[in-house]
Amino acid sequence: MDPGIGFALAGALIWGVYLFALKQYFTDLPPTVLIVYANAFALVWYTPLLVRSLGVEGTVQAIGVLEPPQIGVLTLTAVLVAGAVLAMLWALAAGEVSYVAPISKIVPVFVLPIEVLVLGQLLEPIQVVGIIVATVAVYVANYHGGSLIEPIRRAATSRAAQLGLLSAMLFAVSDVTKRIGLQELAVPSVLWVPLLLAGVLVVVLPVAVRAHPPTIWPALPKLAVLGGVLAVGEYVTTLAFSLVPASIASPIINTQAIVAVLLGGLLLGEQYFRTRLVAALLAAIGVTMIAI
Repeated sequence: MDPGIGFALAGALIWGVYLFALKQYFTDLPPTVLIVYANAFALVWYTPLLVRSLGVEGTVQAIGVLEPPQIGVLTLTAVLVAGAVLAMLWALAAGEVSYVAPISKIVPVFVLPIEVLVLGQLLEPIQVVGIIVATVAVYVANYHGGSLIEPIRRAATSRAAQLGLLSAMLFAVSDVTKRIGLQELAVPSVLWVPLLLAGVLVVVLPVAVRAHPPTIWPALPKLAVLGGVLAVGEYVTTLAFSLVPASIASPIINTQAIVAVLLGGLLLGEQYFRTRLVAALLAAIGVTMIAI
């Protein structure tokens, strides 16, 4: 197996658990506050690896030699990821995880056309079919019986669905900019992770300060664990995007929807679990066809 694909598979498992944990354990925190603390703890967990790899002086030097295009892509990616995570958290607050996951994780449907237009990626017929299958998955996730056009109405009027789609689109653009930064602009993987985490934190911090709850102490242990999961997830994801095209890594990583749907249905007893499981499986089939 290509190492990049292996890292992408590991990322799918980690992010699926992360998505479930957000819905199960952190709905009482404002999304902006959650992002700031999770990223701060992720930086704390990641720092020893960074120091071990580059050293303190080496890290400062590596940051100092970054060129304007590299800094620009990092900044753009941080803004996109911050927006995507916020949209996903708002979607989870408005709907069940087994409903939101199949919708918010059709990221490859948007990634591949962007790579075709921006980076000249060739689009194979099977990949076109994969995009159609992944789109059908959104329809199935919205189907509760009755009229065949009801899912379209539901997706069009559901705040959770709209935010989920917005999250998917933002994540798609960030996946492409991430690929550009790591491959075309050659930003070191070990440096990309902390700079992205710090960038997202800085983008969200001004809003989080205004939304900060009176006390955060009881939630700190959970946030520390979440930050560890985030650090590992970002690290393996970065390794995947540094080794394979975004149109390959993104479909595999976004099969995290299956993990999230399984956990949401089995542990939370959410409604329409079977239908949404079919939707998640269709999404996985679609993104696999896109990755071929």
